[in-house]
Amino acid sequence: MSTLVKKQHIKEIYTKGFEKVLEVIDKDADLHAFVAIHNTRLGPALGGVRMYPYRNREEALYDVLRLASSMTYKFATCGGGFGGGKSVIIGDPAKKTKKQLLAFGQFVSSLEGKYICAEDSGITQEDLSVIREQTPYIVGIMRKGSSGDPSPFTAFGSYRAIQATCKELFGSDNVRGKTIAIQGLGAVGSKLAKILFWEGANLIVSDIHREKAQEIATLTNAKIVDPIDILHVECDILSPCAMGAVINEKTIKLLRCKAICGCANNLLKETVDAKTLKRYGILLAPDFITNSGGAINVYNELNKEGYNPTIARDQVSEIYDRILLLYKMAKNKGKSTQEAAYELAEYNVANNIGKRKEAVVFHH
Repeated sequence: MSTLVKKQHIKEIYTKGFEKVLEVIDKDADLHAFVAIHNTRLGPALGGVRMYPYRNREEALYDVLRLASSMTYKFATCGGGFGGGKSVIIGDPAKKTKKQLLAFGQFVSSLEGKYICAEDSGITQEDLSVIREQTPYIVGIMRKGSSGDPSPFTAFGSYRAIQATCKELFGSDNVRGKTIAIQGLGAVGSKLAKILFWEGANLIVSDIHREKAQEIATLTNAKIVDPIDILHVECDILSPCAMGAVINEKTIKLLRCKAICGCANNLLKETVDAKTLKRYGILLAPDFITNSGGAINVYNELNKEGYNPTIARDQVSEIYDRILLLYKMAKNKGKSTQEAAYELAEYNVANNIGKRKEAVVFHH
C-alpha cells in the first residue's frame, strides 16, 4: 500500500440524526465526494462507494444520507455487528481517473477505520484495487484474504427474498411459471435474471443500455420492454434493480404487479409510499433486507477467522426466513412491511442486539 500525502479540503456538515457527515474537495485530483456515517452503535460504519454524475452537491448529499441510513437498517436486521455508512463521488463513472480514486482512498484512510468502504454503483473491482493502494479500510476486493465481488451474493439473497414473497403470495416458494419483471441488468440484476431463468420463471426485462437487455434476453428468453414501461407491465413480482426512488406517488398508481421485491437501494421515494402500496394491496419486500446478501458476504471477511464463502452463502440464504418473519410481523401489527422493518431495526439498535464484540480484522 503506497502513501499519497497531499492536503485535502475536508468540511464537516452537521446533520441531525447522523454521527458524522464529511465533504471532501481535492481540486488537484478533481475529486468531490461525501462520506456519511449514520449510526455506529452496533459497530463501525460499513457501506459502498457510489460514483454518479449528480447534478449538484445538494443532490449528492441527499443521496449519501439516504444510503447511509439504509445501511444502518440493513446491518441492524441482517447482523454482523456493523453500523451504517456510505460514500458518493460526484462524477461520470466512464470518465473517472486513477488520481480521483487514489485521492478518495487517502480521504477514507484519514478516517482511521470509522468508515469501511466497499463496491457500489459506478465503482468496479479494479477501482477498489486502486483505492486499496491508499487505505486498508476496504472490503470486497479481488485479493487474497478478501471476499471479492459481492454481486453474486446480493443476487442470490434477492432470489431468496423473491422465493419468500412467492410463499406469502401463492403458498409456495416455487418461482416456476411466475412472471417477474426486472428493472436494471447491471452486476446484480443480470445475475438475478439468470438464477430466475434456471428456476423456471418467465422474465420481462429492461435496461437503459439496450444491448445489455438484449444479451440477457437471448440467454433467458425474456421479453424486453422500454425502461419507461417496465414499472407498469403486468407481472407477479416487480424487481427494481437499478437506482432508487422509483416507487413513488406517481408510479404506484400505474403498477400492475402483486408484489415488489428488488435489490435497488431506497426503492421508495418517501416513507409514506409504503402505506400507499399496502392500501393498493401490493406486497413490499423492504429493500434493505432483500439486498443485504452483498453486505453479509463482505462483512464475513472481517471476522478473526477470515472469509469462508460457504458460511457467507448460508447466512445469505437466511434472508428467506427473515422476509417471511417480517411479513408475519407486519400482518399481525396491521402495518406496512416497511414500517415493521424499521421498527425491528430500530429496536435492535436501541437494545444493542447484534452489537460487535470483537475488533474487525483485515486479512488482505
